[in-house]
Amino acid sequence: MEKKILVETSARHVHVTAEQIETLFGKGYTLTNKKDLSQPGQFACEEKVEVVGPKGSLKMSILGPARKAAQVEVSFSDARALGLKPPVRESGDIAGSPACKLVGPAGEVEISEGVIVAQRHIHVTPEEAAAFGVSDKQIVKVKIDGDRALIFDQVVVRVRSDFAAAMHIDTDESNAAMAAGTVYGEIITD
Repeated sequence: MEKKILVETSARHVHVTAEQIETLFGKGYTLTNKKDLSQPGQFACEEKVEVVGPKGSLKMSILGPARKAAQVEVSFSDARALGLKPPVRESGDIAGSPACKLVGPAGEVEISEGVIVAQRHIHVTPEEAAAFGVSDKQIVKVKIDGDRALIFDQVVVRVRSDFAAAMHIDTDESNAAMAAGTVYGEIITD
Protein backbone atom coordinates (compact mmCIF):
# COMPACT_ATOMS: atom_id res chain seq x y z
CA MET A 1 0.00 0.00 0.00
CA GLU A 2 1.24 3.45 -0.84
CA LYS A 3 1.49 5.46 2.36
CA LYS A 4 0.58 8.98 1.13
CA ILE A 5 -0.27 11.69 3.66
CA LEU A 6 -1.29 15.32 3.29
CA VAL A 7 1.62 17.67 4.08
CA GLU A 8 0.63 21.04 5.56
CA THR A 9 2.79 24.06 6.32
CA SER A 10 2.34 25.30 9.87
CA ALA A 11 3.36 28.95 9.85
CA ARG A 12 4.52 30.75 13.01
CA HIS A 13 1.76 31.01 15.57
CA VAL A 14 0.91 31.44 19.24
CA HIS A 15 -1.18 29.41 21.70
CA VAL A 16 -2.41 31.27 24.79
CA THR A 17 -4.39 30.58 27.95
CA ALA A 18 -7.86 31.98 28.67
CA GLU A 19 -6.32 34.27 31.31
CA GLN A 20 -3.73 35.56 28.83
CA ILE A 21 -6.46 36.26 26.23
CA GLU A 22 -8.13 38.60 28.74
CA THR A 23 -4.82 40.33 29.54
CA LEU A 24 -3.97 40.78 25.85
CA PHE A 25 -7.43 41.72 24.53
CA GLY A 26 -9.58 42.74 27.53
CA LYS A 27 -11.82 41.26 30.22
CA GLY A 28 -14.33 38.73 28.91
CA TYR A 29 -12.76 38.66 25.43
CA THR A 30 -13.21 35.55 23.30
CA LEU A 31 -11.19 34.58 20.24
CA THR A 32 -12.71 34.97 16.77
CA ASN A 33 -12.58 31.90 14.52
CA LYS A 34 -11.12 32.98 11.17
CA LYS A 35 -10.67 29.50 9.67
CA ASP A 36 -11.01 25.91 10.87
CA LEU A 37 -7.77 23.93 10.63
CA SER A 38 -7.34 20.31 9.55
CA GLN A 39 -7.11 19.08 13.14
CA PRO A 40 -10.63 18.80 14.60
CA GLY A 41 -11.54 21.65 16.96
CA GLN A 42 -8.46 23.72 16.09
CA PHE A 43 -8.84 27.08 14.35
CA ALA A 44 -6.86 30.10 13.20
CA CYS A 45 -8.02 33.29 14.86
CA GLU A 46 -8.56 36.81 13.53
CA GLU A 47 -6.51 38.02 16.51
CA LYS A 48 -2.77 38.56 16.28
CA VAL A 49 -0.17 39.45 18.88
CA GLU A 50 3.29 40.89 18.62
CA VAL A 51 5.93 38.44 19.83
CA VAL A 52 8.92 40.34 21.19
CA GLY A 53 12.36 38.80 21.57
CA PRO A 54 15.75 40.31 22.51
CA LYS A 55 16.54 41.30 18.90
CA GLY A 56 13.20 41.99 17.23
CA SER A 57 9.50 41.30 17.04
CA LEU A 58 7.06 39.54 14.71
CA LYS A 59 3.26 39.67 14.40
CA MET A 60 1.79 36.21 14.82
CA SER A 61 -1.68 34.72 14.59
CA ILE A 62 -3.24 33.03 17.57
CA LEU A 63 -4.54 29.49 17.17
CA GLY A 64 -7.58 28.51 19.20
CA PRO A 65 -8.99 27.25 21.40
CA ALA A 66 -7.24 28.47 24.56
CA ARG A 67 -4.58 26.13 25.96
CA LYS A 68 -3.30 25.23 29.44
CA ALA A 69 0.02 26.99 28.75
CA ALA A 70 1.32 29.57 26.31
CA GLN A 71 3.41 28.29 23.42
CA VAL A 72 5.03 30.16 20.54
CA GLU A 73 5.91 28.06 17.48
CA VAL A 74 8.44 29.55 15.07
CA SER A 75 10.81 28.47 12.31
CA PHE A 76 14.56 28.90 12.80
CA SER A 77 14.42 31.91 10.43
CA ASP A 78 11.78 33.51 12.69
CA ALA A 79 13.85 32.67 15.77
CA ARG A 80 16.89 34.48 14.33
CA ALA A 81 14.76 37.56 13.63
CA LEU A 82 13.57 37.49 17.27
CA GLY A 83 17.06 36.85 18.65
CA LEU A 84 16.09 33.54 20.27
CA LYS A 85 17.54 30.01 20.18
CA PRO A 86 14.56 27.70 20.69
CA PRO A 87 14.86 23.92 20.87
CA VAL A 88 13.20 21.54 18.40
CA ARG A 89 10.38 19.99 20.41
CA GLU A 90 7.01 18.32 20.17
CA SER A 91 4.08 20.60 20.90
CA GLY A 92 3.53 20.97 24.64
CA ASP A 93 7.14 20.13 25.54
CA ILE A 94 8.20 23.64 26.54
CA ALA A 95 10.25 23.07 29.73
CA GLY A 96 13.44 25.12 29.60
CA SER A 97 12.60 26.77 26.27
CA PRO A 98 13.18 30.53 25.76
CA ALA A 99 11.00 33.30 27.14
CA CYS A 100 9.41 36.18 25.22
CA LYS A 101 6.84 38.93 25.55
CA LEU A 102 3.39 38.86 23.91
CA VAL A 103 1.84 42.26 23.18
CA GLY A 104 -1.86 42.70 22.42
CA PRO A 105 -4.11 45.75 22.09
CA ALA A 106 -5.14 45.71 25.78
CA GLY A 107 -1.95 44.57 27.51
CA GLU A 108 1.11 42.39 27.45
CA VAL A 109 2.20 39.06 28.88
CA GLU A 110 5.72 37.90 29.72
CA ILE A 111 6.02 34.16 29.28
CA SER A 112 8.95 32.57 31.14
CA GLU A 113 9.23 29.70 28.64
CA GLY A 114 7.34 28.43 25.60
CA VAL A 115 9.20 29.35 22.40
CA ILE A 116 9.89 26.23 20.33
CA VAL A 117 10.56 25.08 16.79
CA ALA A 118 8.00 22.31 16.35
CA GLN A 119 9.44 18.92 15.52
CA ARG A 120 8.08 17.80 12.16
CA HIS A 121 5.26 15.42 12.90
CA ILE A 122 2.35 13.38 11.58
CA HIS A 123 -1.13 13.39 13.12
CA VAL A 124 -3.17 10.18 12.67
CA THR A 125 -6.04 8.36 14.35
CA PRO A 126 -5.44 4.81 15.65
CA GLU A 127 -7.24 3.45 12.56
CA GLU A 128 -5.10 5.55 10.19
CA ALA A 129 -1.96 4.51 12.08
CA ALA A 130 -2.88 0.85 11.57
CA ALA A 131 -3.51 1.45 7.86
CA PHE A 132 -0.13 3.22 7.50
CA GLY A 133 1.62 0.57 9.61
CA VAL A 134 2.91 3.12 12.15
CA SER A 135 2.59 3.59 15.91
CA ASP A 136 2.55 6.48 18.39
CA LYS A 137 5.98 8.11 18.90
CA GLN A 138 7.49 6.11 16.01
CA ILE A 139 10.10 8.06 14.02
CA VAL A 140 9.62 7.80 10.26
CA LYS A 141 10.78 9.50 7.06
CA VAL A 142 8.50 11.27 4.59
CA LYS A 143 9.41 11.69 0.92
CA ILE A 144 8.07 14.68 -0.99
CA ASP A 145 8.34 14.65 -4.78
CA GLY A 146 8.62 17.68 -7.06
CA ASP A 147 11.22 20.11 -8.40
CA ARG A 148 12.95 20.21 -5.01
CA ALA A 149 12.14 16.67 -3.88
CA LEU A 150 13.49 15.68 -0.51
CA ILE A 151 13.12 13.19 2.29
CA PHE A 152 12.31 14.53 5.74
CA ASP A 153 13.88 12.41 8.49
CA GLN A 154 13.10 12.47 12.22
CA VAL A 155 9.33 12.79 11.69
CA VAL A 156 7.47 11.78 14.85
CA VAL A 157 4.13 9.99 14.54
CA ARG A 158 1.43 11.18 16.93
CA VAL A 159 -1.61 8.94 17.32
CA ARG A 160 -4.85 10.14 18.93
CA SER A 161 -8.51 9.46 18.22
CA ASP A 162 -9.25 13.20 17.81
CA PHE A 163 -6.61 13.73 15.08
CA ALA A 164 -6.99 13.88 11.30
CA ALA A 165 -4.29 12.50 8.97
CA ALA A 166 -1.78 15.25 8.15
CA MET A 167 1.94 15.94 8.39
CA HIS A 168 3.01 19.34 9.71
CA ILE A 169 6.23 21.11 8.72
CA ASP A 170 7.30 24.71 9.35
CA THR A 171 7.84 27.41 6.71
CA ASP A 172 11.61 26.82 6.44
CA GLU A 173 10.99 23.13 5.75
CA SER A 174 8.15 23.89 3.35
CA ASN A 175 10.30 26.32 1.37
CA ALA A 176 13.14 23.79 1.17
CA ALA A 177 10.76 21.28 -0.47
CA MET A 178 8.76 23.89 -2.48
CA ALA A 179 5.72 22.39 -0.74
CA ALA A 180 3.13 25.00 -1.75
CA GLY A 181 -0.53 24.22 -2.35
CA THR A 182 -1.89 20.71 -1.85
CA VAL A 183 1.09 18.42 -1.29
CA TYR A 184 1.29 14.76 -0.34
CA GLY A 185 4.25 12.89 1.06
CA GLU A 186 5.04 9.19 1.21
CA ILE A 187 5.66 7.71 4.66
CA ILE A 188 8.80 5.54 4.72
CA THR A 189 9.02 3.19 7.70
CA ASP A 190 12.07 1.06 6.82
